[in-house]
Amino acid sequence: MVYKAFMKMLVRNRRKTAAALSGLEEKKFVPFGYKLMFSYLLLTLFHVLLFGYFANWIFVDSIRKQTSDNVQAALRQMKDNITYKMKDTVRLSDMIYYDDTISARLRQYQEGWYSYESTTDYLLPKFDSVLKATNRHIWLVVYLRNETLPEIYNSYSDTDPLTYAGQSYDLYHMKRISESEWYRDFPPERYGETMQWQQIERDEEFRNISLLRRMIDTKTLRRNMDSGFMRLTVKLSDLFETVSPDFGKGTSVRVENGAGQILFETGVREAERIKEDGQENYLTITEPFQDLDWRLVASIPKEWVEKDARKVKLLTVGIGSVSFFLFVCVGVFLSRYFSKRVSRIVRVLDSFRHGDFHKRIRFKGRDEFSTISQSINAMVEHMDELIQEVYVTSLKKKEAELESLQAQINPHFLYNTLSSISLLAKFGEVEQLHRMVSNLALFYRLSLNEGRTIIPVANELEQAKAYLDIQKVKYTDRLDVLFEVDPDLLRYEMVKLLLQPFLENVLKYAWCGDRVHIRVTGQRIDDDIELRIIDDGVGMKPETLRRIMRYDGDEETGYGIRNVQQRIQLHYGKAYGIQIHSRLGIGTAVAIRIPCVRRTAPYVIKEVARETDGQSDKLGASSAKEP
Repeated sequence: MVYKAFMKMLVRNRRKTAAALSGLEEKKFVPFGYKLMFSYLLLTLFHVLLFGYFANWIFVDSIRKQTSDNVQAALRQMKDNITYKMKDTVRLSDMIYYDDTISARLRQYQEGWYSYESTTDYLLPKFDSVLKATNRHIWLVVYLRNETLPEIYNSYSDTDPLTYAGQSYDLYHMKRISESEWYRDFPPERYGETMQWQQIERDEEFRNISLLRRMIDTKTLRRNMDSGFMRLTVKLSDLFETVSPDFGKGTSVRVENGAGQILFETGVREAERIKEDGQENYLTITEPFQDLDWRLVASIPKEWVEKDARKVKLLTVGIGSVSFFLFVCVGVFLSRYFSKRVSRIVRVLDSFRHGDFHKRIRFKGRDEFSTISQSINAMVEHMDELIQEVYVTSLKKKEAELESLQAQINPHFLYNTLSSISLLAKFGEVEQLHRMVSNLALFYRLSLNEGRTIIPVANELEQAKAYLDIQKVKYTDRLDVLFEVDPDLLRYEMVKLLLQPFLENVLKYAWCGDRVHIRVTGQRIDDDIELRIIDDGVGMKPETLRRIMRYDGDEETGYGIRNVQQRIQLHYGKAYGIQIHSRLGIGTAVAIRIPCVRRTAPYVIKEVARETDGQSDKLGASSAKEP
């Protein structure tokens, strides 16, 4: 009885001591609920202020955007109308540009009756029909290089031809404009495309603009030589008659070229006001022309756009105050309820994030937190095992893919090599037979490489040389090979059989005539190795190159290239691979980019050379004994 009473007293004392220590520990720290509440209040206040600011900003921005969209649509319509009139002018010039009869007449330098007939029966009726094809005011000027044809022009009494005559045409000789700056600066001719809209001579004074275009005779040997030059002049007011500032009070619309020069402007008084008030007080909207360096520019006062912003500010302040009060009430309740459980979950999850999967979460009750804790505990129990299983499976899969791709290297050249060996033996070419057998043994010894996928760079180069030596026996002096490799690369290693498929492609597809030159280079670029195979063969068409470089495996074309690309990326990652540049009739350059990896595999060239020399000596001796 005394022992039991003593034990009960000891337990009570321990409980009191633990409770006291717990109370002391709790007094040392601010409870998480208070921290959460203070943080919540700060974030709520910040949120309400931020909400008010962005609500006002979004509203004003929405008005700007709506206004901008409406103005942009109107500018686009104006641009379409202007483009239609410009295309109509281009259409009139096409009637002269593509007329073979005019070209044929301008090509004949014959004076007398032929010149008179060409002018009266062909040129003048054609120019007259061009003007009759439109009801707009237009002035057509044609400058002829053929001076056997007479000049025919009107006298406009030093006034605007469009104002004076409405529709008219003039014929001049090219010497009148040969020294003009605008004619000398006219861009080189691209048939059917080269033309310019430009203000020349007195166009700016008369508020006109001209379409400039050459007249090309495509049937002569000198295709770039123009037989004449045409100029179709129209009024700016006619071309830009749909440009009008219909966007509200104080707006201005103008047409500018690439140099910022104003070609046409409406609302001139408003434009002067913009300069006085400053561009920052206006909303500027631009609509570019597709094929020209022109643009439509509209300037709209911001005060007109933001006139309802004050109402939004008052509404925002009211909503923000009510929202802040509600957030405070809700925050007090939620912080007390969730702070303890959330902090426990966060601590355990943080340990999981750092790789410690031994902690567990326990909650009483049957609510969402209890379900979360059970789910997390069950997940963590299997997480480490799953990570290991997925990691090992991924490694095995990657190794299997590498082995599969390695096994797909095209061995067809072995059949051709054995056929060449058979022919050499048949004709008694012992020396060439010895060299080809040695190179073939060296090539396959390096290819097998005791089953290793990674070999020294030196072995890869020797393998490529052995392959080319085999082919040189077949092609003799029709094949020239040059290796230019930085000796520093011999310190590194790489995936094997990256060069041979491209060398095989050169010998299979790149022949242009009866010779081909191959250049193999290697250099270090930063932390990467770049190997290049360059040939001067037939090259590839752009569509063929694009089809090969897709690497999608849908076509048989480029199978070896896709094989090399996949092996490089499986081993080194997506950042590495091959790039191909080719031009038809010039040649092809293949760049192989891999990282610099220090060599760990042994260098086996000397051993291979000894083995192949010994085998070749035996083969040569046996061949020498044959009759």
